[in-house]
Amino acid sequence: MVVLAAMSASLYAAILIPFKVLPLIPGVTEFRPANAVPVVCSFLFGPAGAWGAAIGNVIGDFFGGIGPGSLFGFFGNFLYGFLPYKLWTALTDADPVPRSPRQWLAFTGIIAVSAGACALIIGWGLNLLGFVPFSVLANIIFFNNFIVAAVLAPLLLAAVYPRVKRARLRYEDILTDRSRPWPRPVRLLGVMLVVGAIASGLVLGNLISTGGVALPVLGVAGPGTGALHVGVGLLPVLLLLLLGIALL
Repeated sequence: MVVLAAMSASLYAAILIPFKVLPLIPGVTEFRPANAVPVVCSFLFGPAGAWGAAIGNVIGDFFGGIGPGSLFGFFGNFLYGFLPYKLWTALTDADPVPRSPRQWLAFTGIIAVSAGACALIIGWGLNLLGFVPFSVLANIIFFNNFIVAAVLAPLLLAAVYPRVKRARLRYEDILTDRSRPWPRPVRLLGVMLVVGAIASGLVLGNLISTGGVALPVLGVAGPGTGALHVGVGLLPVLLLLLLGIALL
């Protein structure tokens, strides 16, 4: 699993680095075709793919934007590489190569939720630091992640997954004695909490950031990033997200 994590990190970084010359927000984020890699590695290698996404993103930051925000990039990309596997296994025992309309719907929804988690964490963190408004950064990250992964991940999995399965290199092949701590009904509750937290967090973060919602104590966010408003306003949502992840 350590080798697979290292491989995932190196692959992610190797594709991230050349596209640092195409920034969407200079020093913060760029056009990222590599965003399909964490999703694919998550379905193949489980948590190893998540660690690979987190570490690979930090390596990429060294080539164009390393700073305090990279800490939130680490955790955001970890969730981006962690949730696809966890959500899929909570919903079904089928291989993550969608074939039926129902599987396609679940697959696309999982990518959207994972992209939203990454956008929520990074958008909240960099807004808290006063770098970029949540309403700008979170939306860019979400669509950048979702569109690339939704288009490329199914194609890559269709080509790679059968070969990795035959080679017995999947997470469930390597750690055959792992146990699931929660029964499926509890994990389904975790799925609902995760989806609800991410959806409400993105909506609420945009509303607070743009002044559409005022916090009872702090009032309406003024000009700038509204760091305190967004930082405080999204804390309950982030705690709900952590609870949902714990139940997966």
